[in-house]
Amino acid sequence: RLPAPSECNLWYVQRDTLFSGHAAAEAMLQALMSLYVASHYRNTPDDLLMLADAPAHHLFALLGPVDESQNTLPDVLAVVQVALEGAISKGLAEASLSRGHLPQGDMIPWVVGQQFQDADFPRLSGARIVRIAVHPNLTRGGYGSRALELLQRYYEGELADLGSDEDDEATPSAAPSGPSANGAAGKAGLQEEVVRPRTGLPPLLQLVSERRAEELQYLGASFGLTQPLLNFWRRGGYQPLYLRQTASDVTGEHTCIVVKPLRSAEVAGTQWLEPFVADFRVRLMALLPSAFRHFSPVVALTLLEPKLQYSQAEIAAGVEAGAVVGRADGTGITPHDLRRLQAYSNSLVDFHMVLDLLPGLAGAFFSRRLPANLTYGQAALLAGVGLQRMSLNDMGSHLNLAPPQTKALFDKMMRRLYDQLRAAAEAVVARTLPVPSSAPALAPHAQDLDEELDEAAQAVRAQMQAQLDPEDLKQFAIRGEEADFEDALGGRTPASGIVNVKSSGKPAGAVSAAEESGKKDGKRKGKDGKKDQLYKRSGGGKRQSRDGGGSGKKRHKQ
Repeated sequence: RLPAPSECNLWYVQRDTLFSGHAAAEAMLQALMSLYVASHYRNTPDDLLMLADAPAHHLFALLGPVDESQNTLPDVLAVVQVALEGAISKGLAEASLSRGHLPQGDMIPWVVGQQFQDADFPRLSGARIVRIAVHPNLTRGGYGSRALELLQRYYEGELADLGSDEDDEATPSAAPSGPSANGAAGKAGLQEEVVRPRTGLPPLLQLVSERRAEELQYLGASFGLTQPLLNFWRRGGYQPLYLRQTASDVTGEHTCIVVKPLRSAEVAGTQWLEPFVADFRVRLMALLPSAFRHFSPVVALTLLEPKLQYSQAEIAAGVEAGAVVGRADGTGITPHDLRRLQAYSNSLVDFHMVLDLLPGLAGAFFSRRLPANLTYGQAALLAGVGLQRMSLNDMGSHLNLAPPQTKALFDKMMRRLYDQLRAAAEAVVARTLPVPSSAPALAPHAQDLDEELDEAAQAVRAQMQAQLDPEDLKQFAIRGEEADFEDALGGRTPASGIVNVKSSGKPAGAVSAAEESGKKDGKRKGKDGKKDQLYKRSGGGKRQSRDGGGSGKKRHKQ
């Protein structure tokens, strides 16, 4: 059964035992070299010699689960060869850089130090992955990525499972590898060493968790640039730092160096690599129109690694900071350029009207100074037309798109870039406007609006009830018996509809106008001791009060 990549473990291969001539060691050596030959285009006897004698080289093998009951070696699924580099003194690095002469060996430290003129980078300790080979029947199965992952965790100390320092120091693998494991031969020099079969050799394979790792600050690799290889290293988190401008005479490929920082006690964090990566991207954008113009836009986009999606907060921050888009003369974009972009966004002019602005727009976008949400195809189109100076027809061929589809994709990209530029320009103008006076601080109401309305309604209801006191309404009470109404009606209903019933008494507290007048002169009274009243004939022959209430009778409407 073929094991899954997650079930595989990384083993350290003891080179002294590998080249000891033992039958099992010879079988392992043949399996390793077979993977080398099957996965690499160029192999020489020097490669085998370097693997055997180079003191800085180490060999790792990815194996499936080991069955200890079987006395056979498991199949080798992948093999990784690394070379320890770096740890160069700052004085030597500065002297070599000042003379422009790079010593042999330590490829990544010297090349990166020269490219960036930095004497501190060679001081770091790293490991260059010389080769990584996977079984030809297992390519794209995840075994190479699994080997890189375990190698990184090993050098970061995550896989260490050592019992104690004393036990580790006694382990043969912890001691530096020498020409022989014997005591006498180990003390002899290269010229005095006697080549003979060795005894007391350490085990051929050793789990990396049982071996103390070297203190490293980065892992790196150097390879001929192709899209599949670049994708493989980018998936592993390796960042490109160097790309040779001239192609190899043998392969026709450009040499690329990628580096991945490791968590180490010697260096705080892994952010120290970011300035190198940012500088590489800027230089790459400047060289894409010339030395790397023949690159596929997909390769260029993978090297640039743009940010394609921004959050609303990031877009707002970019708009507030202002989008700096350069022109050919080094100045910023002008209002006339914005009008041209606006006209093209409204489909009023041809795309040749804005073709001169694309290099500046592409530089601002890929340097993350113009935050706009673009699709992968739109970003590739911007890189090809804006940085590599390709035509739309050539870009359609690279992206396998018809000319109308390429033009539609280009139009959408330009509209999104123009929207960001317009928003940034409006933000600049808004900052020049006078700031309005600040409004007074508004605090929320202490009481909810519904509660306030309910409270006011209750107050009005209580006030109305207070005004409608039952004692006050007694003066409007109708006094009279049923017989009084019968006498008043006389057996028929008056035409006027008004019935006069004699009041049984004066309402409590009521004072007539005559009594009020009598209090003033004290003399005016009628013949029968009652006040004078004026009457008129009602429709039913009854007398009705003119003033409607002074006669001591109540009016009732039938």
